[in-house]
Amino acid sequence: MSTKLTDAELKVMDVLWEEGELSAVELAKKMNARIGWARNTTYTVAKKLVEKGAVKRRDPFICRAAVSRKSVQREEATELIDKLFDGSAELFLSAYVSGKKLSSDEIDGLRRIVEKLK
Repeated sequence: MSTKLTDAELKVMDVLWEEGELSAVELAKKMNARIGWARNTTYTVAKKLVEKGAVKRRDPFICRAAVSRKSVQREEATELIDKLFDGSAELFLSAYVSGKKLSSDEIDGLRRIVEKLK
């Protein structure tokens, strides 16, 4: 999947990532409870996700995520870094952490990530 997901599509994906496989009716109920969507809104968004290849559907309209949360996060992060930071992860990270108070655990986590990249 290499198509950008809209905010609405990401909301549906969040439910599918959390719940796994759901029928269209169950998905619509969860989206209604979570954000107040009407059934048709959920069906429309789910159909777009199927067309994009982000959701697999089997009859009778059982949906499951076809892409992982991590792969979508990676794709979205790459697009953001390319767009706003000329592809520089260093510039992105510098902008992100500047002015933030990071905990020792967060700093240690960042160190581990950098060490793995060496």
